[in-house]
Amino acid sequence: MENKLFRQEEIEAISAALGDTSDGLTGSEIGHILSVCRMADPDPTLTKRHRLHNALAADQKNRGNRTGVLAFMRHAMKPERHLKSPERFEAMRAHLNRALAFVGLAFDAAGTLDSVEKVSTISEAERRAAELRADLATRGVHPDVLQFCRAELVADNYFHAVLEATKSIAEKIRQRTGLTDDGSALVDRAFAGDPPVLAINPLTTESHRSEQKGFANLVRGTFGMFRNVTAHEARILWTMNREDAEDLLSLASLIHRRLDAARSTARK
Repeated sequence: MENKLFRQEEIEAISAALGDTSDGLTGSEIGHILSVCRMADPDPTLTKRHRLHNALAADQKNRGNRTGVLAFMRHAMKPERHLKSPERFEAMRAHLNRALAFVGLAFDAAGTLDSVEKVSTISEAERRAAELRADLATRGVHPDVLQFCRAELVADNYFHAVLEATKSIAEKIRQRTGLTDDGSALVDRAFAGDPPVLAINPLTTESHRSEQKGFANLVRGTFGMFRNVTAHEARILWTMNREDAEDLLSLASLIHRRLDAARSTARK
């Protein structure tokens, strides 16, 4: 693993993932990790991705191997570095694993870099996405879910398509309610209370109220399964196949349809 060289385009992809504007390392983190790895920082005034690219490419050229690049990634993906922002860790891991999918490497939830079955071509990743999309279209899956069946999300693991679809559920709840919470807090504020902010039925009978409560539990459980990376690391380690992804995306579709049909109340 250590003695091979990354191609130019692979270093570009790694740098783009770790220097992502929204979910990547900060400029100070990049400088710190370069220092820890005893790597030169030739262009600290450039944008993060270009700064990283120049540093990683120069180090690999000087060493004649990719040891320094691998060391930088391992330091960047230490889970303890992300204790204050666990959501960023999973987002960064997803970006980086997509960049590494074509070289047969991936980081797991413990921050360990392992060898995996590599995607050999872009068309292979696109084929996976197309097959997933076709199967879900046959099921009549909600169009807001189908958009997450993209090549870049399924190149290394179908899990990321499901993760992004789950995020879209939270975003739709926020759009429908005007709330700004996330996770269980968002579910509690949106579907609890008398009356709730969003009601999936008339709430005129005990059965209606039980259905409302059950739907809230379903959404809360979906969030807990896929979004709380610190409490449910074992879930993140799933090697999810297409059949699992289809079932879980169908569940996300069900939730989206119920949200579309839900009625707003006056309470917020």
